[in-house]
This record gives sequence, C-alpha cells and structure tokens, in this order.
Amino acid sequence: MTQTYIYVAAAFAAGFLIAWIIRSVTIAQIKKLLKGTGGYLESEKLMKETLQKENALAHQMKQSTELELTRKLKEHNELTKVLDENILLLQKNNEETEALLQAGQPAIHELKLKLIEAYNTIARYKAQLEQVKESKV
Repeated sequence: MTQTYIYVAAAFAAGFLIAWIIRSVTIAQIKKLLKGTGGYLESEKLMKETLQKENALAHQMKQSTELELTRKLKEHNELTKVLDENILLLQKNNEETEALLQAGQPAIHELKLKLIEAYNTIARYKAQLEQVKESKV
C-alpha cells in the first residue's frame, strides 16, 4: 500500500509537472502573440496619426488656396467695376465731345473721332497685354 501511495504521488507529481510545462508553453505563445499584436497596433496608430497630419495639412492648404482665390476674385471684381465706370465716363465724354465738335467744326470732329479710336485701340492692347501677363502667372 505504501508503494501504491508512492506511485500515486509520483504520478500526481509527473502530471502536475507536465501540466505546468504545457501551461508555461501556452503562456509563452500567448505573450509572443500579444507582443506581435501590440506591434501591429502601434504601427496602425502611427499610420493613423500620419494620415491625420496629412489630412490636416491638406485641409489647411485648401483653406489658404480658397482665401487666396477669394481675394483675387474680389480684386478682379473691383477692377471690373472701376473699368465699367471708366467706360461709362468715356462714353459720356465722347458723346458730349462729338456733339460739340459736330455742331461747330466738322474737321476737328473727324480728328477727334480718330483720336478716340486710337485711344480705344491702345486700351484694347493694354487689356490684351494684361491678360497675357496674368495667364503667365
């Protein structure tokens, strides 16, 4: 009977030792898997942060571009308004001058019309030059 107790105790100790080894191997595998998963999670976090920074930079660039374009549009609208006002003043001045010259001196009237035509041609060339300069920029 004592011998039976010894065998039972030895079998119990051997079983306990085998169970301890199996548990230790399993824990080591789980730790290895957890370490790999942690590294993957860290790389995903870094990728997410990088994408967020790139997104913020792209958004900032978009806003600055929109502000610049809005400013340019406002400048162009103001310039167009000034040009329209100048055109109206020129037309009024031309009509008044034409009426005065036609009534008094027809030869001077013809010269004045040619001068006005020359001014208009110069204005067109200046406008074309400005358009070429702006398109190059």
